[in-house]
Amino acid sequence: MGRPLPLATLLSQILVAFTIEFDNEAEHRLPHRTTVHGPSASGALHAPWLVSMAMWFNCMQHLGEGPIPLRELERRARTPTNLHGMQRWGYVLVTSESGDPFDFRPQPRRATSLVQATAAGQVARQIWEPLFAVIEERWRGRFGSIEVDALRDSARVIVQQLDPQLPDCMPILGYGLGNENLTKKSNQQATSTPDVDNLHLPSLLSKVLLALALEFEGKSHLSLTICADVVRVLNAEGVRVRDLPALSGVSKEAISMAFGILRKAKLIIVSKESTKSPWHVARLTESGMKIQKSYPVLLAAIEERWRSQLGVDRLDALTKAAETIVGDTANPDSPLMQCITPYPDGWRAAVPKPRTLPHFPMVLHRGGYPDGS
Repeated sequence: MGRPLPLATLLSQILVAFTIEFDNEAEHRLPHRTTVHGPSASGALHAPWLVSMAMWFNCMQHLGEGPIPLRELERRARTPTNLHGMQRWGYVLVTSESGDPFDFRPQPRRATSLVQATAAGQVARQIWEPLFAVIEERWRGRFGSIEVDALRDSARVIVQQLDPQLPDCMPILGYGLGNENLTKKSNQQATSTPDVDNLHLPSLLSKVLLALALEFEGKSHLSLTICADVVRVLNAEGVRVRDLPALSGVSKEAISMAFGILRKAKLIIVSKESTKSPWHVARLTESGMKIQKSYPVLLAAIEERWRSQLGVDRLDALTKAAETIVGDTANPDSPLMQCITPYPDGWRAAVPKPRTLPHFPMVLHRGGYPDGS
């Protein structure tokens, strides 16, 4: 038996699994395009590019029939969206106050810029909205209604004690692959308080995870995302870079972004394995090794403070419920790992199946996927 997983890891793996299953189902139902496969069988050349569940939360769920000011969109979402991406991918139209459309090139947006869903975006909204209930019902059959209710109820009890202005999803990571600045900026604009009792399960999990990450990042020079997903799987001897996606559960693109930050901080060294080897390896420096040893201590201290402040019984209930759902993710046939099985024609079916799930969501501007894909 290994060490018990931290609460942040347990909740992260559940959230990532739910998101991937949601995304797979959306891909199956939604006319769309991808880089490799082009338009889907039910799609057309003007169909939108595939994006992940986060883009529903931080953008599409807040758009109705008519345009709204960008400042209002961010106020409702309580976190920024990738506006340039959502326009370029075909989900939204961005116009000036006078109604003139902006082109797809990145450019300054005014808070008064107007945002509205395209026809394709409206179709996506209609497909995404009921999927939360579909996936949760599927989970009740897979894990048990009592187990899913225990997770939902224990998470809701914790969320009721957290900052009510936390967004309903993990935000797109900002500078240093961190959450703090983006969330603080958004919270200053937020006005409404969410109805906790009616939040979707991934929103409950996201709020707890984000609160943990914000406290961690307030005391750490390195984001929890980089520590938990990348630093965790490295060592001083060297790990082949090509093996890191399988070891960490996050994409090679996400690892590349993290490497840029780690190399700049002189926490890793990337070099050829040997003069005769074609492979590159990543090694933790002495400073990197110190962070690898210290970040779990900080995370555990935060969790212990939460136990004292929010209630031992409440944290224990959430941990126990999460452990029941996570089970043994080292087993590729575990119920949680079954959640990420794609449809045969899905884009994830064309890439190696993950051997593990991330220890913290890696939500990037690339489309909001929880593993940085």
